[in-house]
Amino acid sequence: MLTELSIRNLAVIEYVHIGFKSGFHVLTGETGAGKSIIIDALSLIVGGRGSSELVRYGSEKAEIEAVFEIGEGHPVWTTLAQLGIEAEGEEQLLIRREVTAGGKSSSRINGQLVNLTMLREVGGWLVNIHGQHEHQSLLKSDEHIHWLDAYGDKEVGPNLAAYRESYDRYTKLRKELRALQETSKQSLQMIDLYRFQVDEIAAASLKEGEDVTLAEEKSKLANAEKLYSSVAASYDTLYGASNGLEAIGKSIARIQDVAAIDSAGIAPLLEQMQSAFYQLEDAAYQLRDYRDDIEFNPERLDEIELRLDMIASLRRKYGDTIAEILAYSEKVSGELATIENKDEIIQKLQEKLDREIVQLTKAARKLSDSRKKIADRLAGEIETELRDLHMERTQFRVQVSHTPVPAGGGGLEIGDEPVKFTRDGIDLVEFLMAPNPGEPLRGLSKIASGGELSRIMLAMKSIFARLDQIPVLVFDEVDTGVSGRAAQAIAEKLSLLSRSCQVFSITHLPQVACMADVHFYIHKEVQGERTFTRVTDLDRRGRIEELARMLGGVEVTETTLHHAQEMLALADEKKSRN
Repeated sequence: MLTELSIRNLAVIEYVHIGFKSGFHVLTGETGAGKSIIIDALSLIVGGRGSSELVRYGSEKAEIEAVFEIGEGHPVWTTLAQLGIEAEGEEQLLIRREVTAGGKSSSRINGQLVNLTMLREVGGWLVNIHGQHEHQSLLKSDEHIHWLDAYGDKEVGPNLAAYRESYDRYTKLRKELRALQETSKQSLQMIDLYRFQVDEIAAASLKEGEDVTLAEEKSKLANAEKLYSSVAASYDTLYGASNGLEAIGKSIARIQDVAAIDSAGIAPLLEQMQSAFYQLEDAAYQLRDYRDDIEFNPERLDEIELRLDMIASLRRKYGDTIAEILAYSEKVSGELATIENKDEIIQKLQEKLDREIVQLTKAARKLSDSRKKIADRLAGEIETELRDLHMERTQFRVQVSHTPVPAGGGGLEIGDEPVKFTRDGIDLVEFLMAPNPGEPLRGLSKIASGGELSRIMLAMKSIFARLDQIPVLVFDEVDTGVSGRAAQAIAEKLSLLSRSCQVFSITHLPQVACMADVHFYIHKEVQGERTFTRVTDLDRRGRIEELARMLGGVEVTETTLHHAQEMLALADEKKSRN
């Protein structure tokens, strides 16, 4: 559960530190007091999008810290380990998020820096936030298939994964086949050009790196005379008429004569001179050999220049290097082979596509069957939850039908029925409801009121809370559009839900607030020219006064105080019976 939340410089909040307990928490206060900012802070902690607009005016950054206590067997520890974050199941989990006035964001888990993707992956196991308008997603039938798949993940998940693998292969083969068929005419026009290019490159018999080798050889041949004269002159200096080495030898002999007189001082010098003599002698022999190997060959120079010109011509056409020219030739050869064997390749692709369609159809049927099996189970559970929410006569169904083929075709056949295949399968899933006996089942968008949608969403959240193992559920005005007995039913459902996880709810309804285990009052204060949001953990007397305000408005009377006290007493009695 969430045990602590610290917020600094977020919107109108300068600083608050809140301690939480297990059970059902409510946040109440006047509209605009800052209740939703608490939810915004939790959203940032679990990877919500940050913005410089969230930073309190005049501050450099907003800072949020949250401390969670999670059981050792919870999946979040596995996720942390996979992300390389050091954490132990018996310790607390500390998450910190900063958003600067410049819009930059940083996050840490147990002191270790993480990126936003990692934070979202971890946060998804910790907190589920139901926003004020999330129940509107129930009006979008396209979303219903994802609700159903999430509910039946154990049964549907493997079938959906197998179907998508086949569907991806199918779409790839279909794309290849279509591309080959559509480009056939153009490709036929390119055959002559491709053949010429392949033959031209093949006739050149290119070898990687030969242009570099030829350029070096050309340089030597073009400068043969200069090389010869310079090397010969250097050799003559050492071994010719001037006989440089003979002079060095005589110098060494003179030093040897006096080496014994001062061996400590002269011996090292003598050794250096002798070493230099032998190295120069060796260099002289190598100069002689190099001189004798210098080639004067104008014919070879002409051959090299012609070869380099040809390579330069090919580079202008096909690539900057010989490697790129050869790669281009290989690519064009493949395209040429495809064109020349087009009919055979098309036939093979079509055969592969036909086999994949058989596999895809089997996978689609299996996926659809698994969805139909769990659809009735989900509908039954939702009806059970709705009975607790004062919708006991409501019929709820999860209809699974095949997606019809749009105008213009494009589908495949399941039996004799043309069906549209998508990456989610062949199914069209829609939630249907009949709020009153005798009425036909119809789509939620056609008949459900705001209050009914809120209760249906709460019913689904209650079901998924048992499946998801998420320890913290947050409801931002889930009771919108309800009153009276329906509001009381929502309050009791939230209280019951808090037995299995920690529940937070922003509410304006006293029926909901009175059922809470912990009640926070959010209010604004103006000091000087600045506005501050304060959070107060209400005691029994404070709760009675806040409930009286919610019941009677600005003016609190003895009657509303008595009514509030009675509501708390009845709520305590109901919670003790559950």
